[in-house]
Amino acid sequence: MPPQVPESGQRDEPPTETTDTAPQPAQPDTTPVDPPSLESVVLVEIAFLEQPLDLSTRPGDPRLYVAQKGGIVRVLEADGTVASDAFLDLRDRVSTESERGLLGITFAPDGERFYAHFSDTSGAGHLTSWAVNDAGIDLASEINHLVVAQPFSNHNGGRITFGPDGFLYWGLGDGGSNGDPAGNGQNRGTLLGSVLRIDPLADANVPYRIPPDNPFIGDSNARDEIWIWGLRNPWKFSFDSEGGIWIGDVGQSALEEVDYLPAGTAAGANLGWNRFEGTARFDGDPPPDMVPPVFEYDHDTGVSITSGFVYRGEAIPALRGAYVFGDFSAGFVAALTQNGDAWSAQLLPVEVPQLASFAEDQNGELYALSLSGSVFRFASS
Repeated sequence: MPPQVPESGQRDEPPTETTDTAPQPAQPDTTPVDPPSLESVVLVEIAFLEQPLDLSTRPGDPRLYVAQKGGIVRVLEADGTVASDAFLDLRDRVSTESERGLLGITFAPDGERFYAHFSDTSGAGHLTSWAVNDAGIDLASEINHLVVAQPFSNHNGGRITFGPDGFLYWGLGDGGSNGDPAGNGQNRGTLLGSVLRIDPLADANVPYRIPPDNPFIGDSNARDEIWIWGLRNPWKFSFDSEGGIWIGDVGQSALEEVDYLPAGTAAGANLGWNRFEGTARFDGDPPPDMVPPVFEYDHDTGVSITSGFVYRGEAIPALRGAYVFGDFSAGFVAALTQNGDAWSAQLLPVEVPQLASFAEDQNGELYALSLSGSVFRFASS
């Protein structure tokens, strides 16, 4: 989940050498503006839950499924009420220390299995699934697909989702502490600091396979599961309708970054951490194949990015086609758009305290989750 900000407001301190710059894209206009066309955006609270962290939908099902940090999945009925019974209760198996917890949920594209990413009581991250039908979840059908040891209680990653190719993607942080002490971000021999891509199977004996076009198959120095690497904490990411992937990589002490990899460019991409934090040198020279962010902001603006979605709903026409993101600590919400080679962020007239996650429903409508309890739907006044 987003890094915990100490009461002093200070973040981890980087090495002193921070003047070199990475290979640069066209420089974005980082000055937020409030365009009149977006002044009508409002947030409607649809539920209040205990520490909501993720929201998912099941194909053909109008209900919303919300993961709570403590280990419970709640169902929001179509009429807006919260179902009295939990859809899934993992509280006795989940650690909630620091950034641990029930961190991500998703359904298989056919709706027949439910997947969860959670921290077990020893801190390891689990990718686990269960069969599901209209009557609910079948606890006896559990499959533990993949377990990843986490050396520290922060930077555990979060999002799990199926991509447009039908494979499952899992974002994992660099293992935690500060400054990536083990150098995991630039080590393809570990699953940490990466977005993984696997083909999960409903078979406890063969819990997943490696997609045949994963980029590092056959490389003895790399894990076959890795799709994208060089990440600090890809807490949230999403795919757009054209197959591109958007990642919000939470920064160290200076910069928060938005990474965008269009369809066909993501396989094997190195996003630079821990050599670089955004476009600023952190510890070493930029890798020759580093892909710089398309947008970044400094810690005078916010200190913990929460990645969102490209809006494709109908309720807010002025927002359609914009990538919506925000900041956990500052609470702002912004829309990022591209004009030629330039990217610009426009502040929306809403704020979400402790902005833990964005989500979308099957109609492309957008939601925001506050760790302090509120589940909001985006609307137009």
